[in-house]
Parts: sequence; C-alpha cells; structure tokens
Amino acid sequence: MGEKTEEKIQKFNSYLLPFLSQGLTVQVVFKLGNPVDVILKATQEEAVDLLIIGALQKENLVNYYIGSIARKITRKATCDVLLLIKPSVERNRCNKIIVNGLKHKKTQHAIEAACFFSAKLGASKMTIVEEIQEEEISIKVDDKATLRKAAIAREKITRREDKRVHELLSTIPEHLKENYSILTQPIFGQRGYSIGHYAETVRADLLVMNAPSKTTIWDRIFPHDLEHILSELPTDVLIIQ
Repeated sequence: MGEKTEEKIQKFNSYLLPFLSQGLTVQVVFKLGNPVDVILKATQEEAVDLLIIGALQKENLVNYYIGSIARKITRKATCDVLLLIKPSVERNRCNKIIVNGLKHKKTQHAIEAACFFSAKLGASKMTIVEEIQEEEISIKVDDKATLRKAAIAREKITRREDKRVHELLSTIPEHLKENYSILTQPIFGQRGYSIGHYAETVRADLLVMNAPSKTTIWDRIFPHDLEHILSELPTDVLIIQ
C-alpha cells in the first residue's frame, strides 16, 4: 500500500467507518516495494485466510504472458483468493454461484466453500458443474449405431459424475445447504474454458474454483484449467487452495 501518509489513513478510515461501527477489527498495513511481493509476503506474515483483490475482466495478449498484478498474486498466493471484477458501493445480491465439481482432491473443500458462501450471501441457487473431457468418450461417430453408443457412453459418465458429486454433498452440514437450491450440470469440453463459458452464459455472480496443485512456466505455455479462467474472468472468482 506504499508509504504511510495522513491522507491515506483518513481515506481508509472513511472507507472502513461503516464496518468499524459494527465492531469489525481492522489493521491497516503500509509497506514499500513491489506490489506483488509485498502483498504475498503480508499474507504469510499475517496468516491471511482470504485475500480479496480487484482484477481486470480480460487480459490482452501482452498481459496474458506478463500478467496483471492481480493474476500474478493469484498464481502465487498460498491462501484463498477472491477476484472482484465488478465492485460496487451498494452491495448487489449474489444470486447464482457456480462451483467446479471435477474429480480432484481439492474439490470437496471447494464445494464446502461454495455452500458456505451461498448460505452467507443469501444466494438463490448453487450449481456444481462437472467438466468432462470429450476424450473420455473414445467412440468415433460415423453412423447412427456409433452415435447411439456415444450417447449411451455420455449418459453413463454423467450418472457416474452425478453420483460422485452427491456423495461429496452428503458430507456437508445440512445448515449450509438450506434456503437455496443445489443443482448439478455436466459439461463436455475443455476444462476451465467450458466452466468459464457456462458461468458467463448463465450470468453467474460468483465462480468457485480449485487452485491447481502447482503452477509452473509450462502452465503458462500449455494452460491448465485455472489459466483459462484467469485470462478472461467470466465473473467474480473465488479460488480455493
């Protein structure tokens, strides 16, 4: 946040006043240095659980490889990150929440977080999207018979994924699943791109994603699912570590 000045202190106090009046404890930290390095270091020193940062919705070709500050922080953060592309003074209700339901060791935690946010933000609907890669259907369609086989294979995979997701949901406390509907939606296509496009199409208010196990330079050249989301944010995005 740069050099500490009286003007900055007054400005932050004016922003925080409504929350301070409700008993919120606030600590304002001023540090000099590279914004990415300073923020990442502060999250570790302060044992931060959730980092909230503003972000541009779309990167141009240069920014995709160089990376905006928000995206650089997101790729290296060790805590959960909430990227906001549509900040507003007046709170807009978060009605639709999308969460990825792919088979991954972090998915259960991501769904739990999505349920928590759905309950706390008063959402009306949460949709768990099961991204299924087309490669799972190893059937070449060239006539009616193979078309039918492919359709049956899709249905079997969809039932398998729905069963897996509902087993994950059964472990989440009931009070976190009340007062809003929970749906499942299988999508066949490229991971990351498909769920991002779906979230944009249904005008989701929040997309919840797993953080990748690790991010390397190869992920920038051959993007993993989260890199597709970061290159063009479809809505506000919560990334769960």
